[in-house]
Amino acid sequence: MLLTTGQAAEELGCAVTTYRRLITAGVLPELSRRGVRVMTPLWVVRALQERPHPSLNRLNVKEVAVLRVDAARPSEDSHQEPIGYAAGLGPDVLLDRLRGWWRCDAASVAAGGVLPVTLSGYVVAVLTGLDRWEKGNGGRHAFPDAVLAGHITDLATPVKHLTAPQQTDRGIADLLLGARLPSQSSGAIAYVSTKSPSAN
Repeated sequence: MLLTTGQAAEELGCAVTTYRRLITAGVLPELSRRGVRVMTPLWVVRALQERPHPSLNRLNVKEVAVLRVDAARPSEDSHQEPIGYAAGLGPDVLLDRLRGWWRCDAASVAAGGVLPVTLSGYVVAVLTGLDRWEKGNGGRHAFPDAVLAGHITDLATPVKHLTAPQQTDRGIADLLLGARLPSQSSGAIAYVSTKSPSAN
């Protein structure tokens, strides 16, 4: 059975625009087209519904920052890679795009020790190595030593790529990748309690 974008969003209880980000990012398998409509297999939507919430209390911190990103879109500069997340972007490009510059309390981000990256409420990448940061204009910060611990290319299965050199970081990425991690913020960075019911 195939669902339209609107039907899939309704099944998941999210806005059509939220679901469309997952389509645009290329993290959903076996999509097809009927005219201008993108069709999603029912099993993919069911898999998204069943994605667990991560056990954040295993991180031994009170809260972690969450970087909320959009699907990759073309940059105005033809020499730059697309901004945002897309399954087709390589690890080096993803790391370059995700480690800054965004407005945040850099010390709070670093204190969490890990930065889950979410797209439409699902963890699609994980950064570690956040101990050092640089400050830019307008309260923006970057983390030049950040490590891409892992990322997702298929959210439904899921297909995880654990890329960190340290086993501990790969374990954290494996815990978080593909999980549902809702957060609320008016900006790119949100903060999620590791003790809240939704985080366990």
